Amino acid sequence: MQGFSVSLASLIYDDGMAMGRPPKSERSEFGERLAAARQQLGLTQSQVAERLGITQQSYAGWERRQTALKPEHLVSLAGILEVSVEHLLGQEEPRKRNGGPAGRLRQVFERASRLPRHQQNKIAEFVEAFVAQHRQKNAA
Repeated sequence: MQGFSVSLASLIYDDGMAMGRPPKSERSEFGERLAAARQQLGLTQSQVAERLGITQQSYAGWERRQTALKPEHLVSLAGILEVSVEHLLGQEEPRKRNGGPAGRLRQVFERASRLPRHQQNKIAEFVEAFVAQHRQKNAA
């Protein structure tokens, strides 16, 4: 008879669980919009910070505290998060996504998002490498 082990972590894993450390204070309205837009795209704070050329800690501060941003950062953020500057500033309602059926790739990624974190990371590494290879090929 072959034995098997089950870790407690795999039994209580919840893919809807919030990531990271809980904030010590309430987010500003801007921070709430920023975090919601980032999470809607499935991006981490580190990924957004890297695209902006800043540290993750700096970006986290933008989500957690009142802060003054340079106009170029605001424009870059809107582009990265696929929202308008007006939306980030609270001057426009967010666009609702089409209520139709999700595309095949979105469905696959939604299923993959329910896998354990280490497996998600492997999938993300593969997809990111594939996309980078495609960009290099098209840039040449």
